[in-house]
Amino acid sequence: MNILVLGSGGREHALAWKIKQSPLTDALYVSPGNAGTAAMAENIQLFEGIFDQHAFESIATFALSKHISLIIVGPEAPLVAGIKDYFDSRKDVSHITVVGPDKAGAMLEGSKDFAKDFMNRHRIPTAQSRTFVQAQLEEGLQYIDKQALPIVLKADGLAAGKGVIISETHEHARATLREMLNGKFGAASEKVVIEDYLKGIELSVFVLTDGKSYKILPEAKDYKRIGEGDTGPNTGGMGAITPVPFADGAFMQKVKAQVVEPTIRGLAADGINYRGFVFIGLMNVEGEPYVIEYNVRLGDPETEVIIPRIESDIVPLLHALGNQQLDQYTLVISPKTAATVVMVAEGYPDAYQKGRKITLDAGRTSALIFHAGTQSENNHTLTNGGRVMAVTGMADSMQAALDICYEGVQNIRWDGLYYRKDIGQDLLSL
Repeated sequence: MNILVLGSGGREHALAWKIKQSPLTDALYVSPGNAGTAAMAENIQLFEGIFDQHAFESIATFALSKHISLIIVGPEAPLVAGIKDYFDSRKDVSHITVVGPDKAGAMLEGSKDFAKDFMNRHRIPTAQSRTFVQAQLEEGLQYIDKQALPIVLKADGLAAGKGVIISETHEHARATLREMLNGKFGAASEKVVIEDYLKGIELSVFVLTDGKSYKILPEAKDYKRIGEGDTGPNTGGMGAITPVPFADGAFMQKVKAQVVEPTIRGLAADGINYRGFVFIGLMNVEGEPYVIEYNVRLGDPETEVIIPRIESDIVPLLHALGNQQLDQYTLVISPKTAATVVMVAEGYPDAYQKGRKITLDAGRTSALIFHAGTQSENNHTLTNGGRVMAVTGMADSMQAALDICYEGVQNIRWDGLYYRKDIGQDLLSL
């Protein structure tokens, strides 16, 4: 089977790493890929970062020329733009299994307002909220004044992970609402969702569905803030752990009954052609699950810990989405703990430099090293993004997995690198 992975981050490297292990994989391509994927697949430049009709045509032409049977869409942007709909609309490529929902399903991530309405209609537990547009600014300001602190404001659309702001005062919340509705995040904040703040501990649950049946993948906890002790601005993720100690059998049964199954049923009831991953961001509030958000793809860096724990071949699982035969496959999960530490460029998540030479001695560590923002040039590996590498350890205990991570980190060097030294420390005492 010839397979194409779309994306260039650590998530895509981890997926390519796992797909390459399958005896069903003949040729593997990644677009655009990174220095890590280039070592196990053929990187190919099929688009210039904008997902539109031209990009979809380029991907389809390549897929036909290489007899691609399976396309795994890593990031959310092509799904929100409608890549699944495009392939379904063309008879010559409609036979290709595209892992990801159609444009309607991708609205679960593409619009916070849509997701909130979906959850409320299908009685999925979530924080109380209201949505406002510019014409309702005064109404929104009055609404803020009546809310308990802190207050959460979310840009409705995709805002590169920066569209969620937690306000500790009513004054800050009012100023934030004005800024957002006046274009702080461009079109993404033409609508703003204001919701109650949920106090608890976060985790992410990942589900693979073919629209009829589903498989629950390993859950994970990620670390979003740049500074140790969860301080400083949010990032795309500085590390992750799986399994999550507080997500015991009783809690996960609640997640299954109150969140996962109503979500799958709701998608079907709404006539949404959903065949792909559902990333459910949850808050554990005194043992009860509440949905913070949906994403319509795997998370990053969570993928770098959940994929290594999957022992079964994921290629037949993913290919089964095309003919809705997911229920015929058994998903085998390792009981081991996986931990990852993300190494980032100096200055991230703000301005950072690219093109710094990376020195990597992978032979001296048992850690898995997944590339994210890297590129190859003149036989050198260079930094090419804010998050540069994710170093993953697997072991029988969390501490042992973390030890492997941090041992691996010591074998990677470039000028100005940074990583958090406290990943998982909050969970070790649970």
